Amino acid sequence: MAAGGGSCLFSGFRLLGLYCNHVPHVLRYHRKHREFYLVTSVGKCLHTYNVNRLGIVAVSNSLPDDITCLAADRMLVFAAAGSLVYAFARNKEVVMCYRGHKQEVRSLLPFGDQLISADGGGLVVVWDVRGGDAYLQLNLDPVTFDVSAMMHPSTYLNKVLLGSSQGALQLWNLKTSKLLYTFAGWSAGVSVLQQSPAVDVVGVGTATGRIIIHNIRLDETLMTFTQDWGPITSLAFRTDGPPTLATGSPQGHVTLWDLERRHPAAQLRHAHQTAVSASFVHGEPLLVTNAGDNAIKVWILDQEGGGARLLRNRQGHSAPPATICHHGNDGKNILSAGQDGTLQSFSSVHERLNKNLGHGSINKKKEQKKKKGLSYEELRLPAITAFASAAARQADWDGIVACHRGRLATTTWNYQRCSMGAHHLRPPGGSGTAVATAVDITSCGNFTLVGSSCGRVDVYNLQSGFHRGCYGDEQKAHSGTVRGVATDTLNQLTLTAASDCLLKFWRFKSRKQEDQIKLNAAPASMKLHRDSGMLAVALDDFTLLVVDIETKRVVRKFAGHHGNTNDMTFSPDGRWLITAGMDCTIRTWDVPSGNLVDCFLVSMAPVGVSMSPTGDYLATSHVDSLGVYLWTNKSLCGPVGLRPLPADYRPEEETLPGAGPPGAEREVTSEEEEPAEAYGSAEQLGAELVTLSQLPESRWKHLLCLDTIKRRNKAVMPPVSGAPAPFFLPTVPGLMPRFSVPPQEAQSKVLSCSLPSQRSKFSCALEACLVTESSFVVPVELLKSFGPSAVSVELAGLSPEGGGASSLMFAFIRMIDSMLASGRDFDLAHAYLSLFLKLHLHSLAQDAVAMEALLRLSSRLEAGWAELRASFTQSLCLLAYAKSALL
Repeated sequence: MAAGGGSCLFSGFRLLGLYCNHVPHVLRYHRKHREFYLVTSVGKCLHTYNVNRLGIVAVSNSLPDDITCLAADRMLVFAAAGSLVYAFARNKEVVMCYRGHKQEVRSLLPFGDQLISADGGGLVVVWDVRGGDAYLQLNLDPVTFDVSAMMHPSTYLNKVLLGSSQGALQLWNLKTSKLLYTFAGWSAGVSVLQQSPAVDVVGVGTATGRIIIHNIRLDETLMTFTQDWGPITSLAFRTDGPPTLATGSPQGHVTLWDLERRHPAAQLRHAHQTAVSASFVHGEPLLVTNAGDNAIKVWILDQEGGGARLLRNRQGHSAPPATICHHGNDGKNILSAGQDGTLQSFSSVHERLNKNLGHGSINKKKEQKKKKGLSYEELRLPAITAFASAAARQADWDGIVACHRGRLATTTWNYQRCSMGAHHLRPPGGSGTAVATAVDITSCGNFTLVGSSCGRVDVYNLQSGFHRGCYGDEQKAHSGTVRGVATDTLNQLTLTAASDCLLKFWRFKSRKQEDQIKLNAAPASMKLHRDSGMLAVALDDFTLLVVDIETKRVVRKFAGHHGNTNDMTFSPDGRWLITAGMDCTIRTWDVPSGNLVDCFLVSMAPVGVSMSPTGDYLATSHVDSLGVYLWTNKSLCGPVGLRPLPADYRPEEETLPGAGPPGAEREVTSEEEEPAEAYGSAEQLGAELVTLSQLPESRWKHLLCLDTIKRRNKAVMPPVSGAPAPFFLPTVPGLMPRFSVPPQEAQSKVLSCSLPSQRSKFSCALEACLVTESSFVVPVELLKSFGPSAVSVELAGLSPEGGGASSLMFAFIRMIDSMLASGRDFDLAHAYLSLFLKLHLHSLAQDAVAMEALLRLSSRLEAGWAELRASFTQSLCLLAYAKSALL
């Protein structure tokens, strides 16, 4: 077999619609940001959200196994996966791995600079967070004391409280490794331990639904409550106002208890669908909950009587999505129908644009009969098996039609109102055992076609919901189950495929059959690309057919899948056919050449695939996965060589988006987070390029206008001297007062003509470079450190009249020539040369050596400017073409 690599066409981008699982969340407070963050587990990764907006801020690297429990301190997030415990920094990368457990770790508890972990074998280990070494190990017998919960009581130094599934509690001193006290318990296993705002008081949740508020210093029970919904899954104490306790249950209900009145204050029924984990935000009336139904909710306690209302939430499918497709022509929204019975829309731009269209209900009449004994489940429609959407008339009426499991009637949905529509489309005189199996909406958005298991294909008007007719004689288009229906762009042709191995072509308006094709096997599904007129049909023998609906002939046949083809999609131009099969492969077929050009494996079998109308993303859904995965199209970012793959091609597995490779382990050397290494740009990208200096424009742009600037800044009024200060003449002590005159040495203020002339550092460095024939780096750096006035003074002092020499002027010209030759400090070289010529043009005209050097410099300037002007002209022409041409 030919060995292959990963996908050359698609690259994993991100994961949509997956927010959390059954693992309880943790809350962290960031002191610098002054914001609370929520950390949840999504299998092998961590997701971090801000509580204020529930927007995702970080996705961690992937771990080898699924995460079983979470904990967090001020700097790190700890996650247990199997028998290993990992520490994450910056909510993303693994910085430490703690090895020592033999069984699965159940509980984690940060304890200052230590971390406490307990596994199912009774081993409790205290780890040094920085070094990763085991500070202490406690071997407890799981038969007599199986650790099920851990807590550090406030103000109890070096002490930890352990709860067991047998019901007893133990208080340990970790510094001395001694058991201080054993609490007898309440004849029920301890499921949760939580510190209350009061010192010495803890909350204990049991497996029988009993809640105990206990004083551990006095070993005295203060109050007890009983929950009727099974074991206590979580406890949370409110810290900002009235004493309130929130408890979670396995059925998804949350109860708020008033600790002053000792009775329930409110109940949040059906807050979630599975066991709830709840925690209060410190100092705020906010309750955060998550559960295994893939939902995160933030409740605010502002109702009268202590009740709570939903403030914000992020919720995806609680069961894997069955089918997906893009909605609209912008490619930003993905409709997904889950096995939980909900229809949702996920945005590839931002999570706040997601929509939940909810569950379907049987009819409004039964909703009005809730008082007559109908349960909540009886009013809900079963899961959606197939649906079609059209955005053409969605502002006028419903634009989504869906088929439900085991039902003949199809339902309509409104995307803009995010709700179920007004119509239940059911054929007149339909059989009670028939089921709707396929659906499609015309391109105009006015009609929908529904195929059923009895062979019927019916047409309905979406605006009124009226039945407009059916195809075939005796109201049957096929003798078997209809597997697919489709209409062309102009509503001239209708195509139907059924289990009787026939593909039929019908006139849309007259509903008369025009032609049919006998297939080699029963079709499983079909997909029409309306713009190109190509129809893809997946057969039960794992082969694919491409039919041209104009000529009504099979033009391509593909074979390669080793399992059923679950879904298909065309690229926007109709060139590629992308298929997803039960053999865990996603294959891309090139329709014009008839070859397989891309193939890759995934860890879970794909059940849905959809290419965006803009061609930038490929969306997939998978078995046993609650999210929708996005893959980027590499061909839009650069040239991709698509070569035909051999028949024995063996693809390699691609990592699903959102689950990157495990992060490299390293030690934590500081308590503070290490800043990311800043990228340093090179001083010059290439010798053939022009590089500007990094000096501000005020240092070189106005060198020619210094005289004007000085005149403008000259004071209008002369300076006014202040009032003379009083002074005292020194006197000599004695009977007669006499003034003291200090002796002064006479100093001449006229300099001697015999002293050598004093030159600046710049002049000395310039002359030294000319003598030694070295580079002019030192004088250039000196000029760059001067201000505009200092630069003007230095350049004025180069001429013989200013105290310089002709050799200094020649050296300065050589310095400018070297700056232009190297390409660096292009703007400074021109500014310095302009000021130099302005000051010494008459003196240079009388110096033959300097004039010869200026002529050579002039030729270099002209050549450099010609090359730069050509680059500018080319760039401007290309920009003008891109702005004006019709691409």
